[in-house]
Amino acid sequence: MTQLRFTAPHQRITIDRGMATATFRFYQELNDFLAPERRGREFACCCAPAATAKHMIESLGVPHTEVELVLVNGESVGFERTLHEGDRVSVYPMFEAFDVTPLVRVRDQALRASTFIADAHLGGLARLLRMTGFDTLYDNHFHDDEIERLADTQGRIVLTRDRDLLKRRSITHGCYVRSLHSELQLREVFDRLDLVRSAQPFTRCLSCNLPLHAIDKTLVAPRLPPAVRDRYQRFAACDGCARVFWEGTHWQRMRAMVDGLVASAT
Repeated sequence: MTQLRFTAPHQRITIDRGMATATFRFYQELNDFLAPERRGREFACCCAPAATAKHMIESLGVPHTEVELVLVNGESVGFERTLHEGDRVSVYPMFEAFDVTPLVRVRDQALRASTFIADAHLGGLARLLRMTGFDTLYDNHFHDDEIERLADTQGRIVLTRDRDLLKRRSITHGCYVRSLHSELQLREVFDRLDLVRSAQPFTRCLSCNLPLHAIDKTLVAPRLPPAVRDRYQRFAACDGCARVFWEGTHWQRMRAMVDGLVASAT
């Protein structure tokens, strides 16, 4: 890095030739992470010496897990690309409308894995994802370090409303959840990750996340309330927590929710 110093009687001016100015443009929902004056438009930004695309994207407020494609001067690049003077950087979120697989992507694997880990604020969403058949870890005592470790070792998508958590280096797959209500959060995640075709409703325990299996009524009859025993014939059980499930009013409400998700995707 070259520096020029000009000395005046009462002043010294330093010009750092290692700095570079690049032009950035973020698309679609990525604008939500930017300062208001930078949303939906191109803007110039001074980059630190040898700054990478990932460093600058996150310094502007966008978690790298939200990004699916980065173009620099029209060429698809990885996060490690060093930015130079005059570079034009376009940053895109996940694509649902068309396949960008032939392009160089910013991670080794696509964001279509269907196992999740939810942070402490998304317990309702975690239960609904389990209800639709998705393996979802959740514990309201999980610390960020534990979420990061489990996401890395088990290849899980992190679901969170904490932007800083998604900026952690080893978290490569994640979604910032914008909605506040759990049913809206479920619809948001389904839409963003195109989960409808992978859903297997009512195959996983809502409490402990283990797969359910059909069980003969005679094996669980002593544990059932009399009204349930008289009215229902089909049951499922969880080997983890020993809970028994049947198609009652709660199931019917959940079925209507799932049908609504499917209908909105067709």
